[in-house]
Amino acid sequence: MSWPQQEGVFALGDLPLHKGGVLPDARLVWKAHGTLSPARDNVVLYPTSYGAQHPDLEWLIGPEGILDPTRWFIVIPNMFTNGLSSSPSNTAPWPALVTAWDNVAAQRRLLQEVFRIGHLHCVYGWSMGAQQAYHWAAAHPAEVARIVVNCGSARTAVHNRVFLAGLMAVLEAAPDYDGRALFSAQPGRALRAFGRIYAGWALSQDFYRAGLHLSALGAPDLESFLVRDWEQRFARRAAADLLAQLRTWDAGDISDHPRYGGDLARALGAIEARVLLMPGETDLYFRVADNAAELPHLKHGTLLPIPSIWGHRAGNPQPNPADAAFIKAAVREFLAG
Repeated sequence: MSWPQQEGVFALGDLPLHKGGVLPDARLVWKAHGTLSPARDNVVLYPTSYGAQHPDLEWLIGPEGILDPTRWFIVIPNMFTNGLSSSPSNTAPWPALVTAWDNVAAQRRLLQEVFRIGHLHCVYGWSMGAQQAYHWAAAHPAEVARIVVNCGSARTAVHNRVFLAGLMAVLEAAPDYDGRALFSAQPGRALRAFGRIYAGWALSQDFYRAGLHLSALGAPDLESFLVRDWEQRFARRAAADLLAQLRTWDAGDISDHPRYGGDLARALGAIEARVLLMPGETDLYFRVADNAAELPHLKHGTLLPIPSIWGHRAGNPQPNPADAAFIKAAVREFLAG
């Protein structure tokens, strides 16, 4: 990577939380790519997604990538619960719930206090990162010019929450679980089941029917694919972090604020940013229909589904050149507009 980069840890002190309680000695681990313009008007915020840390998402940053660091100053704040920023694995006591609202509040302080940034050209997010982008636009309408909602939604849909409830139940059933937030040891068998459940949702039925887990992802057989791509993926993360992050995902709702009183249409209507909605056509979590229902309430919204059979992973297509090219073309045009 030949462009300027910097990284750090931002200390927030004891952080009061949106749903009550305090996150003690809160910390945000961050990394930035590119050069901040003198006018501070070239900032793209890029929040992390479920189970991801900033190195997992940097593949799309580059002069020929989706986000160009020679043009934009790209700041990646690691989400609370991802194992780098404050998480159950490194912070005690852990509160009952940390929400996307709390992440946005902490990210805003990071931008203001470290970089003196008061306005964002764009918030780009995939999955839970897209939920944070939506929360940014609803929380601070005057401070965000654009958001890219890549395989995300303004409120976690009921069907999505059913999936999350299954994953939470698997982890909470482990004998190692303390009944609140932590585990006495990594629950190996529970995490194995967790990864296999996830594999059935993250990619579409059409993806598996076409055998892309073998031909495109290079697995010799289905069992090897499940072990390598899913069991091992989640075994790298502390179970307590995965569980806490599921709770954050489950609680995603831009209308869950006294300003909006649970009225989703009102919260969507308050967004001043231009919104690019990019659901995957075969995503099983964040459906095209969810974004289509949001669109009429947005002042400046565009719906552009990703034509892909890669399910949710169409929005994070590192091994998928066709979907990456589609996203790159759309996002570059959106950022330049």
